[in-house]
Amino acid sequence: MKFGIVVFPGSNCDHDMQHVLGTVLGAETHLLWHKDKDLSDYSTEDCIVLPGGFSYGDYLRCGAIARFSPLMQEVVEFSKKGGKVLGICNGFQILCEAGLLPGVLLRNSDQLFQCKNVHLKINTTDSFLTSSSQLDEVITLPIAHAEGRYYAHPKELESLEENHQILFKYCDAQGNVDAYSNPNGSLNNIAGICNASRNVFGMMPHPERAAEEILGNIDGLKILQGLLNKNLVETP
Repeated sequence: MKFGIVVFPGSNCDHDMQHVLGTVLGAETHLLWHKDKDLSDYSTEDCIVLPGGFSYGDYLRCGAIARFSPLMQEVVEFSKKGGKVLGICNGFQILCEAGLLPGVLLRNSDQLFQCKNVHLKINTTDSFLTSSSQLDEVITLPIAHAEGRYYAHPKELESLEENHQILFKYCDAQGNVDAYSNPNGSLNNIAGICNASRNVFGMMPHPERAAEEILGNIDGLKILQGLLNKNLVETP
C-alpha cells in the first residue's frame, strides 16, 4: 500500500509524517498538493493522510476553509469507495468539517493552547489504527492544539460508544479516564474516533512525533503500523 499526504497552506506536519511513514516504516509515500484533483493512482488498499498544522491560518474555523480545497472533494469520494483516510490534529478538524466524521472540535475548555504529552487509553482494537494495540492499553503521545475539545450531539455520542467508534480516550498513567486527565474538555475524554465503516480515522494527538527512539518515545509507531495491518481484532 502507499500513502498520499495532503499539503494545505499552513500544514506543518506533512514532512514529519512522510519521514515516519516512508523512512521509518518503509512505506511508499507521496506529498499531494491541496489543489490537485486526481486520486486515480490510489486504490482502496491505500491511505490518504491529512496532517497537522494550521491550514489557511485557522481562519474562520479550524479546517473550515481546507475542507473546500479541490483535493478534499476527491478524498470524500475516495473514502466512500472504502479507501482509508487518516486525519491528525488539524486533519481531524478538517474531516469533521467535511462531514467524514461526526462531531466538531471546539476551543479548549481553558481557552489555552495545549502542547504536552498526554496519556491515552486504547478504547477498541477493532480499527486499523488500534489493531496492533491491546484493549485498555495506555500509551503516551504529544498534543499541540488550541481547538481540540471534541463535541457531538448526544445521539451521535451514544452511537459512537455503542459502535466502538471511539479509538482513544484521554486518561492518566494508570488508565483512569476522568476530568483530571482531560486536557481540553472533550466530551467523554474523546481523543480519537473512526467512522461507522471504520475506514476514516481522526485523532488530536500526534503519533508521528513519537515514533523514533531518538525522540524518547515510540508509542506512536504502533498506531501508524496498524494502518499496515489488515488483521483486525473484534472488540468483545
